[in-house]
Parts: sequence; C-alpha cells; structure tokens
Amino acid sequence: MTSAALPTGTVPKLERPGPLRERVYEALLELIVTRSLKPGQHLVETELAGHLGVSRQPVREALQRLNTEGWVDLRPAQGAFVHDPTEEEADQLLVVRGLLEAEAARLAAANATPQATARLRELCEAGERALADDDVDAVVAANAAFHAYLMELAANSVLAELSAQVDRRVRWFYTPVARTRGALSWQEHRAMIEAIEAGDEQHTRQLMRDHTEHTRVSYHKRKKSEQ
Repeated sequence: MTSAALPTGTVPKLERPGPLRERVYEALLELIVTRSLKPGQHLVETELAGHLGVSRQPVREALQRLNTEGWVDLRPAQGAFVHDPTEEEADQLLVVRGLLEAEAARLAAANATPQATARLRELCEAGERALADDDVDAVVAANAAFHAYLMELAANSVLAELSAQVDRRVRWFYTPVARTRGALSWQEHRAMIEAIEAGDEQHTRQLMRDHTEHTRVSYHKRKKSEQ
C-alpha cells in the first residue's frame, strides 16, 4: 500500500494569504490530476500536511470535499485513497468529452479568423516542442490549452460551462497516454487547424470525433496492458 510520499520539490509550500482551505483543495486536486498522486495511492493527512506546510485540519477538509466530488475514496478504518476509475467511468467521460468537443470544433470552424488559426498553430507548436523534450506535464498542458482555445472560439457559453465540468477529469485520463498518443495527436490537431481555416464545419467536427476517439481507445489499451 503506497502512501502520500511525493518526490522532493514536487509540492511548494502554500502561501498563507487567501482562503487556505481552498488553496489546499486546489493543490491536492492538481496533484491528483497530474498523477503526482496516483490512482489507488494512500493519502496520509500528516504527510500531506507536511508537504503543503499546513495543519491537518485543512487537509482533512480538502479530502472530504475531494471524496464528495469523486476524486478520493474514504474507506472506514483504512483512510483516504486516490480514486482509481473503472473502465466504465473513463469510457463515459471520454465519450461525453468527444460529443462536446466535436460540436465546439464545428463552431470554431464557423467563427475562426486568421488571427485565431495563427494562435491555434502557436499552441500546436508548443505541444510539439514539449513532446520533443519528453515533458509530459507540458504536453498535457499544451493539449489542454489547444482544446480550451477551440472551446473559446466556439463562443457558446453553455457548451463552455459543460466542458469546464469535465476538463480536469479529461486531463487526468489524458496524462497517462500523452506519450502513447505522441506525435499523432499533434498531427490530428494540425489537420483540424487546416479544416478550421477552410471553414469546413462538418470536416472539422469529424476530425475532432476521430481525435477524441483515438484518445479513448488509447486509454483503454493502456489500462488493459497494466492488468
């Protein structure tokens, strides 16, 4: 049973100003999303408090909130553990993500300007550089930025709100397959940019559907290989 130990320097001490309870919650959630705290890992309050430079109380409150939101499992007489998602949970989320992003991509193609497509290319280049540097965290961040900008171009507030609800979980599932998807993922991004630049809404939507499906399949393949 692994504990909450983290590599030295992974977690900076939190600054005291501001709502400490919220800051501890955000710090722990980010560690889970980036898989610094791995699915199934035992979360020891005293260790986490020491890493974050706080007392146990805000850590306990954060773990309770994370449990309510499905990021952490609180087990009687055992403690807290990072939630290990089932195949069905992952599949449901990634399917919903594909539906949302396919529509966002279509709207982006309808709304995009030359400046917008230039920005998409910049984000794509950032991801390709991160991939070349084998910097998984930067690859995941660049991927999230690319998809977030597409959602911004869609200019649909309801779609954006729904997407925001699943954004962190998408990052959580994408992180372990970022290397597997590799250059192909960014080639798919570039194909989408070309379709957006051409104003081809239906082709852009189909490209995004294919793109999100490839990520979904990659995640399931990885999980099976670990079993």
